[in-house]
Amino acid sequence: MTRQHARSGSPFESSIGFSRAVRVGSTIAVSGTAPVWPDGSVDPDPAVQARRCWEIMLAALEELGGSVDDVVRTRQYVVDPADGDAVGAVHGEIFGEVRPASTMVVVAALLDPRWKVEMELDAVLDD
Repeated sequence: MTRQHARSGSPFESSIGFSRAVRVGSTIAVSGTAPVWPDGSVDPDPAVQARRCWEIMLAALEELGGSVDDVVRTRQYVVDPADGDAVGAVHGEIFGEVRPASTMVVVAALLDPRWKVEMELDAVLDD
């Protein structure tokens, strides 16, 4: 099977050795994605952070031929349980009709202390 990669421009892609997303056959896996803007800034609002993560991930998904309708699983990592409602509401805006399997987990910390959320997704395309 052909293996395709999507890159987002993260400086860590080459130093750590990962891709924003990988497609093998009809399956696309999108890596853990943080809410970073191109200039390196991070908005402090958890809902804005969630939207930014989904924007980055859905762009990578589309680059590899997928769409929001192909998403079968999402994972959302939050640092503060109090942010769960705001982050979940954004998920509902995007996936309310698709309804993928989804997990939200509270974690002790993320790589950058400005990040309140990090997310990932898996998709399966109809080939």
